[in-house]
Amino acid sequence: MSTTTHISSTNDLQLALHDFGGNGDPVFLSHATGFHAHCFDPIATILSASFHCMGVDYRGHGDSQTIDTADLKWADYGDDAIAAARVMFAKAANTPLIGVGHSMGGAALLYAALYEPHLFRALFVYEPIVFPPGGIREDGVPNPMVEGARKRRSTFDSYDAAIANFASKPPMMYFDPVARDAYVRHGFAQMPDGTVELKCRPATEARTYETGGTAPQWHELSSIKTPTWVMAGMQQPSQPSLISPLVAHELPFGTYVQWDELGHFAPFEHPAHIAGFVGRTAATLQ
Repeated sequence: MSTTTHISSTNDLQLALHDFGGNGDPVFLSHATGFHAHCFDPIATILSASFHCMGVDYRGHGDSQTIDTADLKWADYGDDAIAAARVMFAKAANTPLIGVGHSMGGAALLYAALYEPHLFRALFVYEPIVFPPGGIREDGVPNPMVEGARKRRSTFDSYDAAIANFASKPPMMYFDPVARDAYVRHGFAQMPDGTVELKCRPATEARTYETGGTAPQWHELSSIKTPTWVMAGMQQPSQPSLISPLVAHELPFGTYVQWDELGHFAPFEHPAHIAGFVGRTAATLQ
């Protein structure tokens, strides 16, 4: 069972910090756009045998404070990562953290390590969203994630109805059942009439995609000195997997790892695979 407290980020915005327990060095689990820390439940269960796992819900996500999307900047998530990392660092008696991030959550960890490197011992980032000059799409081609987020269904008759819906269609039909269940039960709020409503508003998710990949900036990667493993699935056009090896190359202490049998949602589809790699590799850190 996890415990939840609330901490302050920039402008006193309140974030939900989840402590998943465990023994050993501290691990910071950093979630992707539209998700929340509890989606890492299967990974936390595995890693907690050897590490103390914690995670944060970024602003506008999960149990953290909702936001005005007009003011949202990609760097705000990096500020949230710094705020959470400071608290986790202190909770662990000033022991540097092992960051494990997915997509936007990976970029947020890179941002935090850039500005406060003493907080981190190592990073493991799966397909982090850091765009090279020119981005990853042809000029004039819109990001389909933006419109998809705006159209996302946000209410269901019950938690069970939501779980059944997501279990019937991609990509969540391929998720580990525990991760999918956690996505719904911690990512939806029950209304007075018994229906459930998505905590991360579609407008928040869409705005995140619109401003994505801008913090850290590409030229700042060379200033991140934290040992970082950049993980990715099969390379696909116009997808984060395509730029992951480039991100690793820009990092002074970056190592690239690719698994062709995995996709962008590997942390949720194959949590044992990701947790196993992180655990084995982290055990070798000096």
